[in-house]
Amino acid sequence: MMNRFLTLRPAVRTAAASRCSHAASIVTASVLAVLVAGNSASAQLPTDSAVRVRWGGFVDTYVAYDANRPPERDRQFTTQPARHAEFNVNLAQVHATISGGRLRGRLALQAGTSVQSNYAGEPTEGVVSGPAVSRALQEAWVGIELTPAVTLDAGIFFSNVGLEGWESDANPTYTRSLVADFSPYYSSGVRLQWKASDRLTARVDVINGWQNISETNSDKAVGTRLDMSTTRLHASWYTFAGTERDAGSRLFTGVSGSTTLGERVRLFGQVDVGSEPRGDGEGRAQWHGGMAVAQFLLSRATTLVGRVERYSDPEQIILVTGLADGFRGNGASLGLDRRLASGVLWRSEVRSLRTDAAVFNAADGQRRHNVVAVTSLAVRF
Repeated sequence: MMNRFLTLRPAVRTAAASRCSHAASIVTASVLAVLVAGNSASAQLPTDSAVRVRWGGFVDTYVAYDANRPPERDRQFTTQPARHAEFNVNLAQVHATISGGRLRGRLALQAGTSVQSNYAGEPTEGVVSGPAVSRALQEAWVGIELTPAVTLDAGIFFSNVGLEGWESDANPTYTRSLVADFSPYYSSGVRLQWKASDRLTARVDVINGWQNISETNSDKAVGTRLDMSTTRLHASWYTFAGTERDAGSRLFTGVSGSTTLGERVRLFGQVDVGSEPRGDGEGRAQWHGGMAVAQFLLSRATTLVGRVERYSDPEQIILVTGLADGFRGNGASLGLDRRLASGVLWRSEVRSLRTDAAVFNAADGQRRHNVVAVTSLAVRF
């Protein structure tokens, strides 16, 4: 999620919200304890204790043209592509993955315009927190295999929500959907993952909050995820519950999935909905969004991809415009992907967004419509 557009309304945190957060932490801890105890009784842990380190990296370069020609070249309401009319690096990363015996972990360092955009709203509390250090750490976690089916990790890791990830070549489209950019990409805390079977995986996170490494209050948040797979279908259900900047309990849930039709068509979809107490204490404000993607394999190396999307946050809980009508918008995109070699991907896309209010910065003022064309060359090694 792109934090630089996230502004939370101040509100008095109720005692009920605090009790709810405390109770959720107790319940979560109890569930984790039962799960670990139940699986550890019959499991045999791996005996190979040799620690192995595997290195890798990813570089995504791009150039984009925004028809609105934003005056300062920063493009709004997106993490990628984040700049207009310049050659730049969307994401450059290098990572080390550690495994061996019961030990596991990952350290990934990163830079790029998407990083600058996404971490701009990382909270600064005191003098040793904030985006200056946090944005360099894509992931930094260590973990242990409690049983062959259960793992426990601690640190900074990718969030439990959504279908799209941080690395562009792993996503169905190059640009991110609004539901992806305005939900968490990363979390900081602990996570427990249970591979119940080849087709079912469960995950529980206890984290600082809604995409923040530095803490904003004394409460913790809880996230969950279930992933279910068959030969042609993958479906996920995820949730988030927490208190953000003492604004009250934020509740969020979503479902996503993908499926294949024959040998040449793949479909993706996602629907999210969330709510938070209104600033005036009168009920709860809601936001929602969704997207659908179709990929058409034209050849072994070439794919045509299209997307439609919708996002609505009229009370500006997540996506803040500063206008009375908030944000309600629809979008569509069309792209062409070409696999040039192993690990090398060339992607081009045209994306159009139209909103109810004039929210997009342009050379001649504010506009309701935004069109961007982007081409990217990325390599994974």
